[in-house]
Amino acid sequence: MTSPALSGLDERQLEAVTALRGPVVVLAGAGTGKTRVITHRIAHGVDTGAYSPGRVMAVTFTAKAAGEMRGRLRALGVSGVAARTFHATALAQLNYFWPTLAGDSVPKIVDNKVRLLAHAADGIGLDPDLATLRDVAAEIEWRKVTMRSVDDYIAARPDGIGRLSGDRVAALHRAYEKLKDERRQLDFEDVLLACAGMLESEPRVAREVREQYRHFTVDEFQDVSPLQHRLLELWLGDRSDLCVVGDASQTIYSFAGADARFLLEFGSRHPDARVVRLERNHRSAPGVLAVANELMRDRPGALRLVSAAADAGPAEQATVTEYADDEAEARGVARHIAQRIADGVDPSSIAVLYRSHAQSAELVRALADAGVPSTVLGGRRFFDMPEVRQAIMALRGASVAPLETTFLDAVRDVLRSLGLTDDPPQAGGALRDAWEARAAILRLAQEAPEGTTLRAFTDELAARAKAQDEPALRTVTLSTLHAAKGLEWPHVHLIGVAEGQLPIAYATTFEQVDEERRLAYVGITRAGSTLSLSWARGPRERRASRFLTEIGTRILRAERGGATSGAASRGAAPRTAPPRRR
Repeated sequence: MTSPALSGLDERQLEAVTALRGPVVVLAGAGTGKTRVITHRIAHGVDTGAYSPGRVMAVTFTAKAAGEMRGRLRALGVSGVAARTFHATALAQLNYFWPTLAGDSVPKIVDNKVRLLAHAADGIGLDPDLATLRDVAAEIEWRKVTMRSVDDYIAARPDGIGRLSGDRVAALHRAYEKLKDERRQLDFEDVLLACAGMLESEPRVAREVREQYRHFTVDEFQDVSPLQHRLLELWLGDRSDLCVVGDASQTIYSFAGADARFLLEFGSRHPDARVVRLERNHRSAPGVLAVANELMRDRPGALRLVSAAADAGPAEQATVTEYADDEAEARGVARHIAQRIADGVDPSSIAVLYRSHAQSAELVRALADAGVPSTVLGGRRFFDMPEVRQAIMALRGASVAPLETTFLDAVRDVLRSLGLTDDPPQAGGALRDAWEARAAILRLAQEAPEGTTLRAFTDELAARAKAQDEPALRTVTLSTLHAAKGLEWPHVHLIGVAEGQLPIAYATTFEQVDEERRLAYVGITRAGSTLSLSWARGPRERRASRFLTEIGTRILRAERGGATSGAASRGAAPRTAPPRRR
Protein backbone atom coordinates (compact mmCIF):
# COMPACT_ATOMS: atom_id res chain seq x y z
CA MET A 1 0.00 0.00 0.00
CA THR A 2 1.40 3.40 -1.03
CA SER A 3 2.15 5.80 1.79
CA PRO A 4 -0.02 8.97 1.77
CA ALA A 5 3.22 10.96 1.60
CA LEU A 6 4.10 9.30 -1.73
CA SER A 7 0.66 9.26 -3.34
CA GLY A 8 -0.63 11.65 -5.96
CA LEU A 9 2.80 12.87 -7.06
CA ASP A 10 4.16 13.24 -10.56
CA GLU A 11 7.59 11.87 -11.45
CA ARG A 12 9.59 15.01 -10.60
CA GLN A 13 7.62 15.67 -7.42
CA LEU A 14 8.33 12.10 -6.31
CA GLU A 15 12.03 12.61 -7.00
CA ALA A 16 12.06 15.69 -4.78
CA VAL A 17 10.01 14.08 -2.01
CA THR A 18 12.28 11.03 -1.78
CA ALA A 19 15.50 13.10 -1.73
CA LEU A 20 15.62 13.17 2.06
CA ARG A 21 19.26 14.10 2.61
CA GLY A 22 20.57 17.53 1.70
CA PRO A 23 21.71 19.63 0.19
CA VAL A 24 18.71 19.66 -2.18
CA VAL A 25 17.47 22.51 -4.35
CA VAL A 26 14.00 22.22 -5.86
CA LEU A 27 13.49 24.67 -8.73
CA ALA A 28 9.72 24.88 -8.66
CA GLY A 29 7.89 26.80 -11.37
CA ALA A 30 4.56 28.48 -10.77
CA GLY A 31 1.75 25.99 -10.22
CA THR A 32 4.04 22.95 -10.03
CA GLY A 33 3.07 21.99 -6.47
CA LYS A 34 5.96 23.27 -4.37
CA THR A 35 4.02 23.34 -1.07
CA ARG A 36 2.83 19.81 -1.77
CA VAL A 37 6.43 18.72 -2.34
CA ILE A 38 7.68 20.40 0.85
CA THR A 39 5.03 18.89 3.10
CA HIS A 40 5.11 15.42 1.50
CA ARG A 41 8.93 15.38 1.72
CA ILE A 42 8.79 16.14 5.45
CA ALA A 43 6.01 13.57 5.97
CA HIS A 44 7.98 10.94 4.04
CA GLY A 45 11.06 11.67 6.15
CA VAL A 46 9.01 11.21 9.34
CA ASP A 47 7.30 8.06 8.01
CA THR A 48 10.62 6.41 7.18
CA GLY A 49 12.27 7.42 10.46
CA ALA A 50 14.79 9.64 8.70
CA TYR A 51 13.36 12.70 10.49
CA SER A 52 12.15 13.27 14.01
CA PRO A 53 9.31 15.83 13.77
CA GLY A 54 10.66 17.94 16.63
CA ARG A 55 13.98 18.33 14.82
CA VAL A 56 12.55 19.61 11.56
CA MET A 57 12.42 23.33 10.81
CA ALA A 58 10.35 24.50 7.83
CA VAL A 59 10.93 28.20 7.22
CA THR A 60 8.42 30.33 5.31
CA PHE A 61 8.00 34.04 4.61
CA THR A 62 4.48 34.61 5.93
CA ALA A 63 2.54 33.42 8.95
CA LYS A 64 -0.27 32.38 6.63
CA ALA A 65 2.07 30.14 4.61
CA ALA A 66 3.38 28.62 7.84
CA GLY A 67 -0.16 27.92 9.02
CA GLU A 68 -1.04 26.29 5.70
CA MET A 69 2.06 24.12 5.92
CA ARG A 70 1.21 22.96 9.43
CA GLY A 71 -2.34 22.17 8.29
CA ARG A 72 -1.12 20.08 5.36
CA LEU A 73 1.31 18.22 7.60
CA ARG A 74 -1.48 17.43 10.07
CA ALA A 75 -3.54 16.05 7.18
CA LEU A 76 -0.61 13.75 6.41
CA GLY A 77 -0.51 12.58 10.03
CA VAL A 78 2.53 14.64 11.05
CA SER A 79 2.57 16.98 14.04
CA GLY A 80 5.33 18.63 16.01
CA VAL A 81 7.19 20.13 13.04
CA ALA A 82 8.26 23.76 13.55
CA ALA A 83 6.84 25.60 10.53
CA ARG A 84 7.49 29.29 11.10
CA THR A 85 8.69 32.48 9.48
CA PHE A 86 12.31 33.60 9.83
CA HIS A 87 11.22 36.28 12.27
CA ALA A 88 9.04 34.01 14.41
CA THR A 89 11.87 31.49 14.67
CA ALA A 90 14.46 34.13 15.56
CA LEU A 91 12.16 35.75 18.14
CA ALA A 92 11.42 32.40 19.77
CA GLN A 93 15.15 31.75 20.13
CA LEU A 94 15.77 35.22 21.55
CA ASN A 95 12.95 34.79 24.08
CA TYR A 96 14.38 31.44 25.16
CA PHE A 97 18.06 32.37 25.49
CA TRP A 98 18.05 36.11 26.28
CA PRO A 99 17.03 35.88 29.98
CA THR A 100 19.92 33.50 30.65
CA LEU A 101 22.47 35.50 28.68
CA ALA A 102 21.42 39.04 29.63
CA GLY A 103 19.64 38.48 32.93
CA ASP A 104 16.45 40.21 31.83
CA SER A 105 13.66 39.94 29.27
CA VAL A 106 13.94 40.58 25.55
CA PRO A 107 13.48 44.27 24.63
CA LYS A 108 10.05 45.20 23.34
CA ILE A 109 9.43 45.22 19.59
CA VAL A 110 8.83 48.60 17.94
CA ASP A 111 5.16 48.68 16.98
CA ASN A 112 5.39 51.69 14.64
CA LYS A 113 8.71 52.47 12.98
CA VAL A 114 7.41 55.65 11.33
CA ARG A 115 6.23 57.10 14.66
CA LEU A 116 9.59 56.37 16.28
CA LEU A 117 11.34 57.95 13.29
CA ALA A 118 9.21 61.08 13.70
CA HIS A 119 10.33 61.36 17.34
CA ALA A 120 13.95 60.81 16.30
CA ALA A 121 13.65 63.48 13.60
CA ASP A 122 12.18 65.95 16.08
CA GLY A 123 15.10 65.27 18.40
CA ILE A 124 17.65 66.44 15.82
CA GLY A 125 15.64 69.35 14.48
CA LEU A 126 14.22 67.77 11.32
CA ASP A 127 10.59 67.94 10.22
CA PRO A 128 10.13 65.56 7.26
CA ASP A 129 6.65 64.87 5.93
CA LEU A 130 4.92 61.51 6.44
CA ALA A 131 5.78 60.19 2.96
CA THR A 132 9.48 60.91 3.54
CA LEU A 133 9.37 59.19 6.93
CA ARG A 134 7.85 56.12 5.32
CA ASP A 135 10.56 56.07 2.68
CA VAL A 136 13.27 56.43 5.35
CA ALA A 137 11.68 53.55 7.29
CA ALA A 138 11.83 51.37 4.18
CA GLU A 139 15.47 52.34 3.66
CA ILE A 140 16.32 51.42 7.25
CA GLU A 141 14.82 48.00 6.63
CA TRP A 142 16.80 47.62 3.39
CA ARG A 143 20.04 48.70 5.11
CA LYS A 144 19.62 46.11 7.82
CA VAL A 145 18.54 43.12 5.71
CA THR A 146 21.46 43.77 3.34
CA MET A 147 23.76 43.92 6.40
CA ARG A 148 25.10 47.44 5.84
CA SER A 149 26.29 49.99 8.38
CA VAL A 150 24.95 53.54 8.10
CA ASP A 151 28.19 54.61 6.41
CA ASP A 152 27.96 51.73 3.94
CA TYR A 153 24.33 52.60 3.25
CA ILE A 154 25.12 56.25 2.47
CA ALA A 155 27.98 55.15 0.22
CA ALA A 156 25.52 52.94 -1.70
CA ARG A 157 22.65 55.47 -1.75
CA PRO A 158 24.10 58.98 -1.36
CA ASP A 159 21.34 60.98 -3.07
CA GLY A 160 19.07 61.56 -0.11
CA ILE A 161 15.29 61.11 0.22
CA GLY A 162 12.74 63.77 -0.64
CA ARG A 163 14.00 67.10 0.71
CA LEU A 164 16.51 65.37 3.00
CA SER A 165 20.11 65.33 1.81
CA GLY A 166 22.21 62.21 2.15
CA ASP A 167 23.89 63.63 5.27
CA ARG A 168 20.55 64.34 6.92
CA VAL A 169 19.25 60.87 6.04
CA ALA A 170 22.36 59.41 7.70
CA ALA A 171 21.80 61.60 10.76
CA LEU A 172 18.19 60.42 10.96
CA HIS A 173 19.26 56.76 10.73
CA ARG A 174 21.66 57.29 13.64
CA ALA A 175 19.13 59.24 15.71
CA TYR A 176 16.57 56.46 15.16
CA GLU A 177 19.01 53.79 16.36
CA LYS A 178 20.01 55.91 19.39
CA LEU A 179 16.42 56.59 20.43
CA LYS A 180 15.48 52.94 19.94
CA ASP A 181 18.37 51.86 22.20
CA GLU A 182 17.43 54.44 24.83
CA ARG A 183 13.90 53.08 24.90
CA ARG A 184 15.25 49.53 24.99
CA GLN A 185 13.44 48.39 21.88
CA LEU A 186 14.14 46.22 18.85
CA ASP A 187 12.62 46.68 15.43
CA PHE A 188 11.55 43.86 13.12
CA GLU A 189 14.96 43.57 11.43
CA ASP A 190 16.84 43.79 14.75
CA VAL A 191 15.22 40.50 15.74
CA LEU A 192 17.15 38.74 12.96
CA LEU A 193 20.33 40.73 13.63
CA ALA A 194 20.19 40.02 17.36
CA CYS A 195 19.57 36.32 16.82
CA ALA A 196 22.46 36.09 14.35
CA GLY A 197 24.72 37.99 16.74
CA MET A 198 23.75 35.67 19.60
CA LEU A 199 24.55 32.56 17.57
CA GLU A 200 27.88 34.01 16.41
CA SER A 201 29.04 35.11 19.85
CA GLU A 202 27.66 32.33 22.03
CA PRO A 203 28.96 28.88 21.02
CA ARG A 204 26.81 27.19 23.65
CA VAL A 205 23.66 28.70 22.17
CA ALA A 206 24.69 27.74 18.64
CA ARG A 207 25.32 24.14 19.73
CA GLU A 208 21.95 23.89 21.45
CA VAL A 209 20.05 25.30 18.46
CA ARG A 210 21.86 23.02 16.02
CA GLU A 211 21.16 20.04 18.21
CA GLN A 212 17.46 20.92 18.37
CA TYR A 213 16.99 21.41 14.62
CA ARG A 214 18.71 18.94 12.30
CA HIS A 215 16.71 19.18 9.07
CA PHE A 216 15.89 22.50 7.39
CA THR A 217 13.53 23.35 4.55
CA VAL A 218 13.20 26.90 3.22
CA ASP A 219 10.29 27.91 1.00
CA GLU A 220 10.44 30.83 -1.48
CA PHE A 221 14.23 30.75 -1.36
CA GLN A 222 14.45 33.32 -4.16
CA ASP A 223 13.19 35.90 -1.65
CA VAL A 224 15.84 35.45 1.06
CA SER A 225 17.86 38.52 1.98
CA PRO A 226 21.58 38.48 2.87
CA LEU A 227 20.63 38.72 6.55
CA GLN A 228 18.19 35.81 6.37
CA HIS A 229 20.76 33.76 4.46
CA ARG A 230 23.39 34.49 7.12
CA LEU A 231 20.98 33.43 9.87
CA LEU A 232 20.25 30.20 8.00
CA GLU A 233 23.98 29.49 7.76
CA LEU A 234 24.29 29.98 11.52
CA TRP A 235 21.39 27.62 12.19
CA LEU A 236 22.99 24.97 9.99
CA GLY A 237 26.60 25.26 11.15
CA ASP A 238 28.82 22.83 9.24
CA ARG A 239 25.89 20.56 8.30
CA SER A 240 24.27 20.35 4.89
CA ASP A 241 20.85 18.84 5.64
CA LEU A 242 19.06 21.64 3.84
CA CYS A 243 16.35 21.67 1.18
CA VAL A 244 15.54 24.98 -0.52
CA VAL A 245 12.61 25.54 -2.85
CA GLY A 246 12.12 28.51 -5.14
CA ASP A 247 11.65 30.05 -8.57
CA ALA A 248 13.96 32.83 -9.77
CA SER A 249 11.22 34.05 -12.13
CA GLN A 250 9.09 34.98 -9.10
CA THR A 251 11.66 37.24 -7.44
CA ILE A 252 9.58 40.39 -6.91
CA TYR A 253 11.00 41.78 -3.66
CA SER A 254 14.48 42.87 -4.71
CA PHE A 255 13.57 46.40 -3.58
CA ALA A 256 13.22 44.99 -0.04
CA GLY A 257 16.55 43.15 -0.10
CA ALA A 258 15.58 39.79 -1.66
CA ASP A 259 18.46 38.31 -3.64
CA ALA A 260 17.76 35.50 -6.11
CA ARG A 261 21.48 34.79 -6.42
CA PHE A 262 21.26 32.61 -3.32
CA LEU A 263 18.90 30.33 -5.28
CA LEU A 264 20.68 30.62 -8.64
CA GLU A 265 24.10 29.98 -7.10
CA PHE A 266 23.02 27.24 -4.68
CA GLY A 267 24.69 24.60 -6.84
CA SER A 268 28.03 26.41 -6.81
CA ARG A 269 27.83 27.01 -3.05
CA HIS A 270 26.94 23.33 -2.55
CA PRO A 271 28.70 21.34 -5.32
CA ASP A 272 27.18 18.08 -4.06
CA ALA A 273 23.63 19.46 -4.16
CA ARG A 274 20.88 17.45 -5.78
CA VAL A 275 18.90 19.59 -8.22
CA VAL A 276 15.25 18.79 -9.03
CA ARG A 277 13.31 20.84 -11.59
CA LEU A 278 9.53 21.02 -11.31
CA GLU A 279 8.10 22.23 -14.62
CA ARG A 280 4.78 20.34 -14.89
CA ASN A 281 2.18 22.99 -14.13
CA HIS A 282 -0.99 21.71 -12.43
CA ARG A 283 -2.80 25.07 -12.41
CA SER A 284 -2.89 26.82 -15.76
CA ALA A 285 -4.25 26.11 -19.22
CA PRO A 286 -1.74 25.76 -22.08
CA GLY A 287 -2.71 29.18 -23.46
CA VAL A 288 -1.76 30.83 -20.16
CA LEU A 289 1.52 28.91 -19.99
CA ALA A 290 2.40 29.99 -23.53
CA VAL A 291 2.22 33.64 -22.42
CA ALA A 292 4.27 33.01 -19.28
CA ASN A 293 6.96 31.04 -21.11
CA GLU A 294 7.31 33.62 -23.87
CA LEU A 295 7.63 36.48 -21.40
CA MET A 296 10.44 34.76 -19.45
CA ARG A 297 12.22 33.06 -22.34
CA ASP A 298 16.03 33.02 -21.87
CA ARG A 299 15.87 34.83 -18.51
CA PRO A 300 18.29 33.59 -15.80
CA GLY A 301 16.80 30.63 -13.96
CA ALA A 302 13.60 30.61 -16.04
CA LEU A 303 11.76 27.28 -16.12
CA ARG A 304 9.81 26.07 -19.15
CA LEU A 305 6.33 25.27 -17.86
CA VAL A 306 4.30 22.49 -19.48
CA SER A 307 0.69 21.57 -18.79
CA ALA A 308 0.13 18.55 -16.55
CA ALA A 309 -3.22 17.89 -18.23
CA ALA A 310 -2.94 14.78 -20.37
CA ASP A 311 -5.85 15.90 -22.57
CA ALA A 312 -5.09 19.61 -22.68
CA GLY A 313 -6.21 19.84 -26.32
CA PRO A 314 -5.78 23.00 -28.41
CA ALA A 315 -4.68 25.96 -26.31
CA GLU A 316 -7.25 28.74 -25.91
CA GLN A 317 -5.33 31.93 -26.56
CA ALA A 318 -5.02 34.60 -23.92
CA THR A 319 -6.44 37.91 -25.08
CA VAL A 320 -5.19 41.50 -25.17
CA THR A 321 -7.52 44.49 -25.45
CA GLU A 322 -6.71 48.15 -26.03
CA TYR A 323 -9.02 50.82 -24.57
CA ALA A 324 -9.26 54.56 -25.09
CA ASP A 325 -8.74 55.49 -21.44
CA ASP A 326 -8.71 54.09 -17.89
CA GLU A 327 -12.46 54.51 -17.39
CA ALA A 328 -13.19 52.65 -20.62
CA GLU A 329 -10.82 49.88 -19.53
CA ALA A 330 -12.47 49.54 -16.11
CA ARG A 331 -15.97 49.50 -17.59
CA GLY A 332 -14.97 47.09 -20.35
CA VAL A 333 -13.48 44.67 -17.84
CA ALA A 334 -16.56 45.05 -15.61
CA ARG A 335 -18.90 44.26 -18.52
CA HIS A 336 -16.85 41.19 -19.39
CA ILE A 337 -16.96 39.97 -15.78
CA ALA A 338 -20.68 40.67 -15.42
CA GLN A 339 -21.38 38.59 -18.52
CA ARG A 340 -19.23 35.75 -17.22
CA ILE A 341 -21.12 35.75 -13.90
CA ALA A 342 -24.43 35.83 -15.79
CA ASP A 343 -23.23 32.70 -17.59
CA GLY A 344 -22.93 30.93 -14.22
CA VAL A 345 -19.34 31.58 -13.16
CA ASP A 346 -18.79 32.05 -9.40
CA PRO A 347 -17.52 35.62 -8.73
CA SER A 348 -14.89 34.23 -6.34
CA SER A 349 -13.20 32.48 -9.26
CA ILE A 350 -12.42 35.82 -10.94
CA ALA A 351 -9.62 38.27 -10.13
CA VAL A 352 -8.52 41.61 -11.55
CA LEU A 353 -4.83 42.31 -10.99
CA TYR A 354 -2.92 45.56 -11.37
CA ARG A 355 0.45 47.13 -10.58
CA SER A 356 -0.56 49.76 -7.99
CA HIS A 357 -3.41 50.36 -5.53
CA ALA A 358 -4.38 53.60 -7.30
CA GLN A 359 -5.78 51.53 -10.17
CA SER A 360 -8.44 49.90 -7.98
CA ALA A 361 -10.77 52.88 -7.40
CA GLU A 362 -12.00 53.04 -11.01
CA LEU A 363 -12.54 49.27 -11.02
CA VAL A 364 -14.56 49.26 -7.79
CA ARG A 365 -16.92 51.89 -9.23
CA ALA A 366 -17.26 50.14 -12.59
CA LEU A 367 -17.96 46.75 -11.01
CA ALA A 368 -20.53 48.23 -8.61
CA ASP A 369 -22.27 49.96 -11.52
CA ALA A 370 -22.37 46.58 -13.30
CA GLY A 371 -23.89 44.95 -10.20
CA VAL A 372 -20.76 42.90 -9.48
CA PRO A 373 -19.60 42.54 -5.83
CA SER A 374 -15.86 42.95 -5.33
CA THR A 375 -13.28 42.79 -2.54
CA VAL A 376 -9.94 44.58 -2.56
CA LEU A 377 -7.25 42.20 -1.33
CA GLY A 378 -5.04 43.69 1.35
CA GLY A 379 -7.84 45.68 2.97
CA ARG A 380 -9.30 44.62 6.28
CA ARG A 381 -8.73 41.01 7.18
CA PHE A 382 -11.90 38.94 7.29
CA PHE A 383 -11.68 38.11 10.99
CA ASP A 384 -10.93 41.76 11.85
CA MET A 385 -14.20 42.97 10.30
CA PRO A 386 -16.62 44.26 12.99
CA GLU A 387 -19.45 42.25 11.43
CA VAL A 388 -17.43 39.03 11.71
CA ARG A 389 -16.38 39.72 15.30
CA GLN A 390 -20.00 40.48 16.17
CA ALA A 391 -21.19 37.26 14.53
CA ILE A 392 -18.64 35.09 16.35
CA MET A 393 -19.55 36.66 19.71
CA ALA A 394 -23.26 36.12 19.03
CA LEU A 395 -22.70 32.51 17.99
CA ARG A 396 -20.59 31.87 21.09
CA GLY A 397 -23.32 33.40 23.25
CA ALA A 398 -25.93 31.19 21.60
CA SER A 399 -23.78 28.10 22.19
CA VAL A 400 -24.30 28.23 25.98
CA ALA A 401 -28.10 27.91 25.68
CA PRO A 402 -29.90 24.62 25.00
CA LEU A 403 -30.14 24.06 21.25
CA GLU A 404 -33.79 23.91 20.17
CA THR A 405 -33.14 23.66 16.42
CA THR A 406 -30.54 22.03 14.19
CA PHE A 407 -26.99 23.36 14.25
CA LEU A 408 -27.35 24.90 10.79
CA ASP A 409 -30.69 26.53 11.58
CA ALA A 410 -29.22 27.97 14.79
CA VAL A 411 -26.33 29.56 12.87
CA ARG A 412 -28.72 30.91 10.24
CA ASP A 413 -31.02 32.39 12.91
CA VAL A 414 -28.13 34.17 14.64
CA LEU A 415 -26.83 35.61 11.36
CA ARG A 416 -30.32 36.72 10.31
CA SER A 417 -30.72 38.54 13.61
CA LEU A 418 -27.55 40.46 12.71
CA GLY A 419 -28.70 41.44 9.23
CA LEU A 420 -28.22 38.49 6.86
CA THR A 421 -31.01 38.43 4.29
CA ASP A 422 -31.93 35.97 1.55
CA ASP A 423 -31.18 38.53 -1.15
CA PRO A 424 -27.96 40.57 -1.09
CA PRO A 425 -27.97 44.39 -1.01
CA GLN A 426 -26.83 46.32 -4.05
CA ALA A 427 -23.19 45.74 -4.99
CA GLY A 428 -20.73 48.28 -3.65
CA GLY A 429 -20.63 49.83 -0.19
CA ALA A 430 -20.44 48.70 3.42
CA LEU A 431 -23.85 47.00 3.52
CA ARG A 432 -22.87 44.56 0.78
CA ASP A 433 -19.47 43.93 2.40
CA ALA A 434 -21.16 43.06 5.69
CA TRP A 435 -23.69 40.80 3.92
CA GLU A 436 -20.90 38.93 2.11
CA ALA A 437 -19.03 38.38 5.38
CA ARG A 438 -22.09 36.92 7.13
CA ALA A 439 -22.90 34.79 4.09
CA ALA A 440 -19.36 33.40 4.19
CA ILE A 441 -19.85 32.33 7.83
CA LEU A 442 -23.09 30.59 6.87
CA ARG A 443 -21.30 28.71 4.08
CA LEU A 444 -18.68 27.53 6.58
CA ALA A 445 -21.49 26.19 8.75
CA GLN A 446 -23.03 24.43 5.75
CA GLU A 447 -19.66 22.77 5.05
CA ALA A 448 -19.11 21.71 8.68
CA PRO A 449 -18.98 17.95 9.41
CA GLU A 450 -22.16 16.25 10.59
CA GLY A 451 -22.55 16.46 14.35
CA THR A 452 -20.78 19.83 14.69
CA THR A 453 -21.97 21.86 17.68
CA LEU A 454 -22.21 25.64 17.96
CA ARG A 455 -19.34 25.63 20.46
CA ALA A 456 -17.14 23.52 18.21
CA PHE A 457 -18.02 25.78 15.27
CA THR A 458 -17.01 28.95 17.13
CA ASP A 459 -13.79 27.23 18.27
CA GLU A 460 -13.09 26.41 14.64
CA LEU A 461 -13.67 30.04 13.64
CA ALA A 462 -11.22 31.15 16.35
CA ALA A 463 -8.63 28.66 15.09
CA ARG A 464 -9.08 29.89 11.52
CA ALA A 465 -8.64 33.48 12.67
CA LYS A 466 -5.39 32.61 14.44
CA ALA A 467 -4.08 30.79 11.38
CA GLN A 468 -5.28 33.59 9.04
CA ASP A 469 -7.29 30.94 7.19
CA GLU A 470 -9.92 33.22 5.73
CA PRO A 471 -12.98 31.85 3.92
CA ALA A 472 -13.54 32.76 0.29
CA LEU A 473 -16.08 35.50 -0.27
CA ARG A 474 -18.31 35.18 -3.32
CA THR A 475 -16.94 38.38 -4.73
CA VAL A 476 -14.54 39.30 -7.51
CA THR A 477 -11.05 39.84 -6.07
CA LEU A 478 -9.13 43.03 -6.86
CA SER A 479 -5.43 42.83 -6.04
CA THR A 480 -2.04 44.31 -6.69
CA LEU A 481 0.40 41.94 -8.33
CA HIS A 482 2.54 41.82 -5.20
CA ALA A 483 -0.42 40.83 -2.99
CA ALA A 484 -1.55 38.18 -5.49
CA LYS A 485 1.65 36.14 -5.21
CA GLY A 486 0.90 32.63 -3.97
CA LEU A 487 -2.79 32.83 -4.91
CA GLU A 488 -4.70 31.56 -7.94
CA TRP A 489 -8.02 32.03 -9.72
CA PRO A 490 -9.56 30.28 -12.74
CA HIS A 491 -10.15 33.61 -14.50
CA VAL A 492 -7.68 36.49 -14.34
CA HIS A 493 -7.79 39.97 -15.85
CA LEU A 494 -4.44 41.79 -15.81
CA ILE A 495 -5.07 45.47 -16.49
CA GLY A 496 -2.78 48.44 -17.13
CA VAL A 497 -0.24 46.53 -19.25
CA ALA A 498 1.13 49.79 -20.64
CA GLU A 499 4.39 51.70 -20.49
CA GLY A 500 4.48 53.69 -17.25
CA GLN A 501 2.14 51.25 -15.52
CA LEU A 502 3.72 47.83 -16.19
CA PRO A 503 6.64 48.37 -16.27
CA ILE A 504 6.05 51.22 -13.86
CA ALA A 505 7.42 54.65 -14.78
CA TYR A 506 10.29 54.69 -12.29
CA ALA A 507 11.69 51.37 -13.55
CA THR A 508 14.45 52.77 -15.74
CA THR A 509 17.41 50.42 -15.35
CA PHE A 510 17.68 46.94 -16.85
CA GLU A 511 17.43 45.39 -13.37
CA GLN A 512 14.32 47.39 -12.48
CA VAL A 513 12.58 46.54 -15.75
CA ASP A 514 13.43 42.88 -15.28
CA GLU A 515 11.83 42.97 -11.82
CA GLU A 516 8.70 44.38 -13.47
CA ARG A 517 8.85 41.51 -15.97
CA ARG A 518 8.90 39.01 -13.12
CA LEU A 519 5.97 40.85 -11.52
CA ALA A 520 3.99 40.50 -14.76
CA TYR A 521 4.94 36.81 -14.83
CA VAL A 522 3.57 36.33 -11.31
CA GLY A 523 0.28 37.93 -12.38
CA ILE A 524 0.01 35.84 -15.55
CA THR A 525 0.66 32.56 -13.72
CA ARG A 526 -2.16 33.22 -11.21
CA ALA A 527 -4.61 32.31 -14.00
CA GLY A 528 -6.06 28.83 -14.32
CA SER A 529 -8.42 28.72 -17.30
CA THR A 530 -8.53 32.15 -18.91
CA LEU A 531 -6.23 35.17 -19.03
CA SER A 532 -7.23 38.59 -20.31
CA LEU A 533 -4.67 41.38 -20.63
CA SER A 534 -5.63 44.99 -21.30
CA TRP A 535 -4.22 48.50 -21.49
CA ALA A 536 -5.51 52.04 -22.03
CA ARG A 537 -4.02 54.87 -24.08
CA GLY A 538 -5.33 57.66 -21.87
CA PRO A 539 -5.01 61.42 -22.46
CA ARG A 540 -1.20 61.23 -22.58
CA GLU A 541 -1.21 58.58 -25.30
CA ARG A 542 0.40 55.75 -23.42
CA ARG A 543 1.96 52.96 -25.43
CA ALA A 544 1.43 49.25 -25.04
CA SER A 545 3.87 47.63 -22.64
CA ARG A 546 7.06 46.28 -24.17
CA PHE A 547 6.07 43.00 -22.51
CA LEU A 548 3.07 42.71 -24.83
CA THR A 549 5.35 43.31 -27.80
CA GLU A 550 7.73 40.58 -26.66
CA ILE A 551 4.92 38.08 -26.14
CA GLY A 552 3.53 38.96 -29.57
CA THR A 553 0.32 38.36 -31.49
CA ARG A 554 1.30 34.77 -32.19
CA ILE A 555 0.59 34.07 -28.51
CA LEU A 556 -2.02 36.75 -27.76
CA ARG A 557 -5.35 37.22 -29.51
CA ALA A 558 -6.40 40.84 -29.98
CA GLU A 559 -9.95 41.75 -28.98
CA ARG A 560 -12.00 44.90 -29.43
CA GLY A 561 -12.38 47.31 -26.55
CA GLY A 562 -14.81 50.21 -26.71
CA ALA A 563 -14.29 52.14 -29.92
CA THR A 564 -10.76 50.87 -30.44
CA SER A 565 -9.30 47.60 -31.59
CA GLY A 566 -6.68 45.73 -29.62
CA ALA A 567 -3.17 45.78 -31.04
CA ALA A 568 -0.43 44.45 -28.84
CA SER A 569 2.36 45.89 -30.94
CA ARG A 570 0.91 49.30 -31.82
CA GLY A 571 3.09 52.14 -30.57
CA ALA A 572 5.21 49.85 -28.43
CA ALA A 573 8.05 51.47 -26.54
CA PRO A 574 11.71 50.84 -27.39
CA ARG A 575 13.15 47.92 -25.45
CA THR A 576 15.61 48.72 -22.69
CA ALA A 577 16.56 45.05 -22.32
CA PRO A 578 18.89 43.42 -24.85
CA PRO A 579 17.19 41.25 -27.51
CA ARG A 580 16.59 37.66 -26.45
CA ARG A 581 17.96 34.75 -28.42
CA ARG A 582 15.56 33.19 -30.89
